[in-house]
Amino acid sequence: MGRGDLTNAEWDRLESFLPRGGARGGRWSDHRSVINGVLYRVRTGVQWRDLPERFGPWETVYKRHRRWSADGTWQMLLSKAQTAEDAAGRIDWDVSVDSTAVRAHQHAAGARNTSPAVVPHKGVRPRTNQVDPVLRTGRPAGGGGQVGECLGRSRGGFTIKIHLAADGRCRPLALLLTPGHYGDGPQLRSVLEQLSVPRIGVGRPRTRPDQVLADKAYTSRENRRYLRRRGIPHTIPERLDQRRHRHARGSRGGRPAGFDRERYKKRNTVERAINRLKGFRAVATRYEKRAYTYLGTVTFAALIIWLRT
Repeated sequence: MGRGDLTNAEWDRLESFLPRGGARGGRWSDHRSVINGVLYRVRTGVQWRDLPERFGPWETVYKRHRRWSADGTWQMLLSKAQTAEDAAGRIDWDVSVDSTAVRAHQHAAGARNTSPAVVPHKGVRPRTNQVDPVLRTGRPAGGGGQVGECLGRSRGGFTIKIHLAADGRCRPLALLLTPGHYGDGPQLRSVLEQLSVPRIGVGRPRTRPDQVLADKAYTSRENRRYLRRRGIPHTIPERLDQRRHRHARGSRGGRPAGFDRERYKKRNTVERAINRLKGFRAVATRYEKRAYTYLGTVTFAALIIWLRT
């Protein structure tokens, strides 16, 4: 076992979730060495061709990662890890929502087709009951632009945004990609709709948190109306201009939004979850040309976080 590889305890937790067969009914190469190879690349950000020989042929590691990003296997493994934690009562359902911008490397440019309808990997179909990773993008918010590969221009150049919901123990529960110039507020609904933790045995997946915490970027009437309609308590501060507008309207302005200052201090959990994700260098900088492959990289990093906490 090399530095940074999965420990025996982590591997024992992950092994039971893994698919058994390979393509066309064949057998996969050794799962542990390949997954450790993916982990090495995601952790260090090296080029695939520079993977150490102890992980086997770099093409095998790269193709496995690309295939499992396309067919939803990484997302399936993340869901199973979350299910096991939820069954043990180790998920804090005070959920915080935020986003982070990621700079796209020059190697991320040049994808041949940026249409989101393109099949991500030849001969691969998404798993049943899984959301197609290519379509897990948010709704436009000012500026428009194509969504296909989730690249947008902002102050930092070409960037992509990771929107996420994190539990009270700083672990990502739901992930969403948008171009870097998209606003945060309009993505609240899209992020929460990605939140789905299956249950062991009978029962629907859990999709509703006990509480939602977010900063002022999410303080719109539409977001508050959506949370009230779903019966989700929320702690979101009101912007100064909104307070002034409400006061100016007098009795027609309505009552002020409730705000628990002490509970709001817990919102730092999503910031710490972002710091954990960006500890993986292939997440902190996007090198992949295709959005679905980068989403697989982020999902894999989230899986490792769940295995190690």
